Amino acid sequence: MAAAGKRRPRRGFGTIRKLPSGRFQATYVGPDLGRHSAPFTFDARGYAERWLEEERRLMELEEWTAPAAREAAKLLDETLTLRVYAVQWLAGRVLRPNTQKDYRHLIEDVVLPGLGDLRLHDLTRADVRRWWATLDASKPRTNAKAYALLRTIGATAVDEEVIAANPVLIRGAGVSKRQRSIEPATLPQLATITAAMPERLRLAVLLACWCALRYGEMAELRRSDVDFDRGVIKVRRGAVWLKGRTISGPPKTAAGARDVAFPPHLSPIIREHLATYAQWGKDGLLFPSQSGGPISPSSFFKPWRKARLAAGRPDLRFHDLRHTGAVLAAQEGATLAELQARLGHTTPAAAMIYQHAASERDKELAERLSRRAAGESTRD
Repeated sequence: MAAAGKRRPRRGFGTIRKLPSGRFQATYVGPDLGRHSAPFTFDARGYAERWLEEERRLMELEEWTAPAAREAAKLLDETLTLRVYAVQWLAGRVLRPNTQKDYRHLIEDVVLPGLGDLRLHDLTRADVRRWWATLDASKPRTNAKAYALLRTIGATAVDEEVIAANPVLIRGAGVSKRQRSIEPATLPQLATITAAMPERLRLAVLLACWCALRYGEMAELRRSDVDFDRGVIKVRRGAVWLKGRTISGPPKTAAGARDVAFPPHLSPIIREHLATYAQWGKDGLLFPSQSGGPISPSSFFKPWRKARLAAGRPDLRFHDLRHTGAVLAAQEGATLAELQARLGHTTPAAAMIYQHAASERDKELAERLSRRAAGESTRD
């Protein structure tokens, strides 16, 4: 009876067996009705009991997977290189074609050459800082984008419990100042450029400026996007060109889909263009290529380069017309919210780069105040 009194109570879950070596082995029947053993033995029964309790907790939370599969995944995580993980990360994202292209460039050409062969599990802040120090200092915007992308990949790895903490942490590395100072086109320069362009493309220059359109937005405009009753251009699509293919789709963000009021002086120019150069039908392109699709940048930029030279502005990019339009709107008193809506920006910060135009307006206002003060003192 004494021996019977020393027996341990029957366990409600799992089995613990003492091995000839003196260590303890824990097993149980899982939700898959298979028997599973701990991937290691224990030097005390209490440790084996706690392991079984944790396995049962995983089952109750419906987070259970077979212990052997978990160990294999853990081993894979510990040997996983940043190169493999980054490629898998990119492949698992639904991105616009241009964004996919940009991310691939940043990963393959900037991130991986310095960090790709390191095990993700072993990546440290020191490794990231050494990588950052080797980047080309003449490309601050590219470096900032690469850092921000790497930090996002690291955050995903934390969320997926591949690593415990994100080692990508350099204060201010994801922000860069605009390297190129943009000088907006003057109205005389704009007039010269427009006149120097082929007639079928003159409206493209005017819309890019006065309606602050991106090139892809301009190239995808259709007849149905012009609303004369409301006096707006409806931006609903954009075009991108990848490996010789034209890909059309919705704007990059929800804010990109917008109605942009065009200045009344453009109305007769738009009507004449529609009657002369646009394709027929409501879905007819305003600026078709010879093959019938949206006009490609390569076809547009040949006359564009000649036109900007005629205006003495060889530095002016097509995108700078959008900047010019935003500056003109700011000088006419557009608020930050109005600029944000007109440009299709998702945040006020993006539109703030055009607010410097207000300084010129403020200077003019100050001069007017001086003239008024002089006039008032004369009346006194």
